[in-house]
Amino acid sequence: MSDLAKQLGFEFLAASWLPQVLTVIAAILAINIGAYYLLRHIEKVAARSTAIWDDALIKASRKPLTLILWVTGTALVIQIVHQQHGMPVPDFVGLARDTLIVAAFAWFLWRLIGNAARNILVRRAAAGKEVDRTTVDALSKLGRGSVVILAALIILQTLGFSISGVLAFGGIGGIAVGFAAKDMLANFFGGLTIYLDRPFIVGEWIRSPDKQIEGTVEHIGWRHTRVRAFNKNPIYVPNALFSTIVVENPTRMTHRRIKETIGIRYTDLDKMAAIVADVKAMLQAHPEIDSDATLIVNFNQFGVSSLDFFVYTFTKTVQWVHYHEVKQDVLLKIAAIIQAHGAEIALPTRTLHIESGTDEPQPVL
Repeated sequence: MSDLAKQLGFEFLAASWLPQVLTVIAAILAINIGAYYLLRHIEKVAARSTAIWDDALIKASRKPLTLILWVTGTALVIQIVHQQHGMPVPDFVGLARDTLIVAAFAWFLWRLIGNAARNILVRRAAAGKEVDRTTVDALSKLGRGSVVILAALIILQTLGFSISGVLAFGGIGGIAVGFAAKDMLANFFGGLTIYLDRPFIVGEWIRSPDKQIEGTVEHIGWRHTRVRAFNKNPIYVPNALFSTIVVENPTRMTHRRIKETIGIRYTDLDKMAAIVADVKAMLQAHPEIDSDATLIVNFNQFGVSSLDFFVYTFTKTVQWVHYHEVKQDVLLKIAAIIQAHGAEIALPTRTLHIESGTDEPQPVL
């Protein structure tokens, strides 16, 4: 058989290591197929539960497990071939195997964190609960960053580098990098401050009286925050800027304010007290006005061409569109009260008084 293989040019078929190599490959294929169907079955079972980590763990383990099996099998095949030929296994084989296995575990943790974050958002949204995307995203990024750094240090240690030396070099080099990339670091720590203090989250409406920034927060990254203005233009704000400016968050308001000054004619002075009393009673009975909050209706001042009274109250709704509907209803009811008392809303007017006088007769020459 070996002579026939040599004649046909397939000498490797007669090699003594071939059965062992084929056995290893067949075992890897069998384990992969078995693991695929086993994980698929477990995934279906886990999908019925409300737990977050079980299906995230199963989905995250599929591809990294396949990589680990093939890397281990390939290294074993190389070892068998070299042993059969009486040659030592090259050092780079073991280093490559260990490096790829560490990378596979890091890949597994990376996928696990991402899957868990998505599951948290999906499950809470499906249950109708409030979803804090900013916190979930921050923890996900922090976890993935920690995995990458830890995996890099382990790989360097595996390749023979001294971790203490690397860390010492990083400390010295970090000073130089800090001076060169101070703006980038300022943005990074600014983003970290946003994640920790949470002055706003994704989906909230913010504005800054210091800068021309107003819109809805769409994304909070480590370098910048993307705000969608009301004209639909995106605004990219460096995170470091948020540590030096005042930021208002109207989304978290508890009420919306109605603040109006309304004037009636000077000829309606005798009706002012009744109008003010009726307007105040109307506001206290209005279903959309919070009577427990500050509510002021008072004669305010003698204006240039009107007698002004002041309306200061708060609506229960904070929705922009509904607020204007409530405000319109309030203003129309105030106008109806003024009209019901026989008074009128004053217009800007001026009265000109001309003094009459007698001309003295001029002497005739």
